[in-house]
Amino acid sequence: MPDYDVSVPLDTDYYELFRDVPAADRAFWDRARAFAIDTLDEVTEAWDKAEYPLHLVRRLGELDLLTDGVAGPGLTPMSPLAAGLVNMEISRGDGSMGTVVAVQGGLALRSIALYGSEAQKAEWLVPLARAEKLGAFALTEPDHGSDSVALETTATREGDEWVITGEKKWIGNGSVGDVTVVWARDDDGNVRGFLVPQDTPGYQAQTITGKGSLRGIHQARIVLDNVRVPLDALLPGTRTFKDTATVLFATRLGVAWSALGHATAVFEAALSYSNQRIQFGKPLAGFQLVQERLTRMLSQLTAMQLYCLRLAELDAAGTMRPIQASLAKYHNTRAAREIAATARDVLGGNGILLENHVIRHLADIESLHTYEGTESVQSLLIGRDLTGVSAFR
Repeated sequence: MPDYDVSVPLDTDYYELFRDVPAADRAFWDRARAFAIDTLDEVTEAWDKAEYPLHLVRRLGELDLLTDGVAGPGLTPMSPLAAGLVNMEISRGDGSMGTVVAVQGGLALRSIALYGSEAQKAEWLVPLARAEKLGAFALTEPDHGSDSVALETTATREGDEWVITGEKKWIGNGSVGDVTVVWARDDDGNVRGFLVPQDTPGYQAQTITGKGSLRGIHQARIVLDNVRVPLDALLPGTRTFKDTATVLFATRLGVAWSALGHATAVFEAALSYSNQRIQFGKPLAGFQLVQERLTRMLSQLTAMQLYCLRLAELDAAGTMRPIQASLAKYHNTRAAREIAATARDVLGGNGILLENHVIRHLADIESLHTYEGTESVQSLLIGRDLTGVSAFR
């Protein structure tokens, strides 16, 4: 048994921002909360062993928590607020499971829902939402991360087939899934999306090992060696990189909510610990320095909540601009890093023990800070919007 009980949710909401969450949204939130609580010990062990608990992914599907608010035939309607609360709550429990939602729903499912044919939607949307099938989103390449617009993977038409050649890296579910949305350049140089079953000849995926972050989900390095798929493997709605970017922008709001979940977990762990840990004859909570740190963390956490709630409102109204999601991602992952570092310090040596969870969240936030657009990329996108001048070249 751990020496300190720091995993019980405290429902920190200093400005009562979530007091009046609608019942339908609350139902999603409650299911996500129950999942996070029930699986906490198991996901912590999986993180420690760098194992991917796929049965928990299936459970997320059974609970209807994987759609990330994506709309489509057969999918349960989920408001932007509900989608955000699910991202927040699952990540409050574990970042690897939060990334599952981002990959399965935010990227793979969304790509098909937005750009797939009716036949593709009928084949894949419901199985992906229920986690009966696992999906991957293959954009990043070994030599093209932040400059993914320069991707080199090609799709050449030969008769009634597309022949895809290239490499991808950091692809969640890429080695353990069923279908991968592969982004490649066609014969005219346009960026298109293709549905590639992972058992297709020439599709070679190796799980990346040695990670110090998101250890409870597998990412892969993929080699596509003259992979042949039929013409109807093309997502017909994809025509340029702007279509790819639309998927990424939508997912960035989910990342902001996930960062809020991580930050909530570590703040509440620090608060609980400070009331339980006795030093110099009294609880840490009775020391001025500790109270100042808790206050600073709370101020950052509340700002993160405000960002997320306001963007959920704009998204529901259909008026959210993609660059606003970039600012939320930029702010919230930065704030989450700072809160996690402070929380780890409040816990002292106990802060590095997995049983107290803070170090796991701190490590996972590092990945969150990077994927779906690094801090540098977000700042350049925002800067271009502010000034009208592009600094990318």
